[in-house]
Amino acid sequence: MILFCQPLSPLLLFWGMLPSDLLTTHFRLDEPHKKALKRLGILTIENLLLHLPQRYEDISSIQSVGSLVKDQDAVVFGQLGGLNTRKSWKSRVPISEGWIEDGTARIKIMWFNQPYIAKMLTDGLYVKVAGKVTGTEGKLYLANPEVEKLDSLPIDRHDSIFKDTEQLDETIYPVYRETKGVTSKWFYHTVQKCFSSSVLDKLIDPIPEGILKRYNLPTLNTALIWIHTPKKAEHAQSARKRFAFEEVFYIQTAKAKERATINVSNSYIVKTEQSHLDKFIERFPFPLTKAQARTIDDIMKDFGGKHPMSRLLEGDVGSGKTAVAATTAYAVATSRPPEGSGKKLEFGALQVAYMAPTEILAKQHFESFIQYFAHLPIAIGLITGSGCMKFPSKGNPTKPTTISRTQLLKWVKNGEIPILIGTHALIYKSVEFKHLAHVIIDEQHRFGTGQRRALAKKDTRMPHLLSMTATPIPRTLALTVYGDLDISLLDEMPKGRKPIITKLSTPSQIDKVYEHIRSELKAGRQAYVICPRIDEPDPTKENALQLKSVKQEAQRLKEQIFKDARIDILHSKMTPKEKDTVMEKFMKHEVDILVATSVVEVGVNVPNATNIIIEGAERFGLAQLHQLRGRVVRGTHQAYCFSVTSKDSTGKSGKTLERLKALTQAKNGFELAEYDLTQRGSGELYGLKQWGLSDLGMEALKNIKLVEAARKEAQRLIEEDQELTKHPIIATKIATISKTLHME
Repeated sequence: MILFCQPLSPLLLFWGMLPSDLLTTHFRLDEPHKKALKRLGILTIENLLLHLPQRYEDISSIQSVGSLVKDQDAVVFGQLGGLNTRKSWKSRVPISEGWIEDGTARIKIMWFNQPYIAKMLTDGLYVKVAGKVTGTEGKLYLANPEVEKLDSLPIDRHDSIFKDTEQLDETIYPVYRETKGVTSKWFYHTVQKCFSSSVLDKLIDPIPEGILKRYNLPTLNTALIWIHTPKKAEHAQSARKRFAFEEVFYIQTAKAKERATINVSNSYIVKTEQSHLDKFIERFPFPLTKAQARTIDDIMKDFGGKHPMSRLLEGDVGSGKTAVAATTAYAVATSRPPEGSGKKLEFGALQVAYMAPTEILAKQHFESFIQYFAHLPIAIGLITGSGCMKFPSKGNPTKPTTISRTQLLKWVKNGEIPILIGTHALIYKSVEFKHLAHVIIDEQHRFGTGQRRALAKKDTRMPHLLSMTATPIPRTLALTVYGDLDISLLDEMPKGRKPIITKLSTPSQIDKVYEHIRSELKAGRQAYVICPRIDEPDPTKENALQLKSVKQEAQRLKEQIFKDARIDILHSKMTPKEKDTVMEKFMKHEVDILVATSVVEVGVNVPNATNIIIEGAERFGLAQLHQLRGRVVRGTHQAYCFSVTSKDSTGKSGKTLERLKALTQAKNGFELAEYDLTQRGSGELYGLKQWGLSDLGMEALKNIKLVEAARKEAQRLIEEDQELTKHPIIATKIATISKTLHME
């Protein structure tokens, strides 16, 4: 149903309209219409004006039905009617026929040998029809035209879409995002009514004039006119560029303000001789890569600077991020606070907090740090929701021991435990450090100023921050999403690591995959099998996706495929204790094949597991597939990843197969991330929709020049006006962004 609204009065419409006015002040809207607009977040005149077109329909190729002539290739928009099926009089060829009408005239349409078409279409349907005009004078028709169904016509038939079009270079018509109860046409006509008032003159442009001139961007008023009623494509493109810049600029400003806030804080200065670090690094079972050495050097320079470090460390799975973290933790844990020089017993060492996203990963880091620090008299603590541990144990200095939470917190508070590893339990109020100088965050990038201060508690000094991720992030997104962080890349793998062999398989090829796994198991290796779901779908539900489940697949593999193998399962519905038990058995090689959901995606480290089968691979994003296959590149043995599509995916989407093939061809995760960005979009990949970015803003994050320009201008603005007292609209906007990002 198309809903129409009328202005309440010409006087109100043309002279009393303000950007902040509610739409109901100037337009009659019924309840379904109000609810529809509310769903889109449109309550005020300003909201309406900033509801930008999603795309444009080029109506320069549209002909009016009344102007069509024989042998012409025509594109017609209109409404169908008179649909029926018959057979030709002589040849008895089945014919679907009807007519299309656009307000100027009506023309017959006929499809030969396609009787089903009349059943697929319905009278009254809005369509775009493209075909050749044939027949005789007075009896013209469109023969076998292509038909595209439309929710509505690109423009009302009572509008003169053919009037004065020859005066324009192009004729484009905006198409808006719709929802049930409000149409694209309603948006178009209502925006035009707003333009008829003086409301545009009352809008304040938040972007400083100097920025607009530097990048040749239109003012807000001009951009709104150009984006809603472009007279040529260049106008629409220029307006879209302006609004795209504006959205990225707000995020960059929020990030620049965040960084400026940190830079005025004091932090602990950590200065360590290179020879001191070299002795620690010499014990590693592998030499550092150039990228690791470069990153450690950068971090040590940050430690010695005037401001707290804020750094993001990106690196593919297996590139050695934990070794970098351990080295920097060693530098901090062997340093003294300035007020405690020479008074070790009284003041203790500087402290490190290492936060992991899951208990499994926290315990894994705890065990890794024990290996790195086993030869040193440095205590390491572990705190998770299920318990606490300390290394070394008094009874056995080579092993950790379980201790009470109270005792662990006491030792952390008085500085006796310089390194504390844990989950989000680290942020609890009960956890207090004496001299927290360094915070390491694993796969937790939205860690803002407030959380850093919360960890430091009463300390007036801000700890250094190292955030680490194995998720490859395209450069444009890294500059925007993590604009408050310096970025280091581990773009090379340690020596001895063999490139993983990735193969795309269909269900008909699965027997060959199983044969390979059998040979690997005989050689003493282990394997993962990843399934998209935990349980089988409910057979009573229609349209349930038939994807393999962990429980049923584990049972099938045990009974039919790998009868002699030890098989176990892991999924998100298991308790932390159950997960730990299974992972411990897998790490001890008491399990040969682990059938799991993507719960193993982050951080699980079993060097002997060198094979992974990913069932229903098309259900996962490329970044997630890359993370999953990273589980099997932990050791020096050759690793294999088999991405298996489900039965109905191969013929359904060529793009799906093309996307999965990229997994087999990309040289590294960063290359894969760039491909995924162009194919799927930033909002889909990185959860940016919750930031309030429009599709236009997210599309802009693919444009490196635009992102760099917005970043540069945001930094300049904050340098000149850190509290944004001269730019209140920008301040309000980024306050919302900061709240969304948990930065406050």
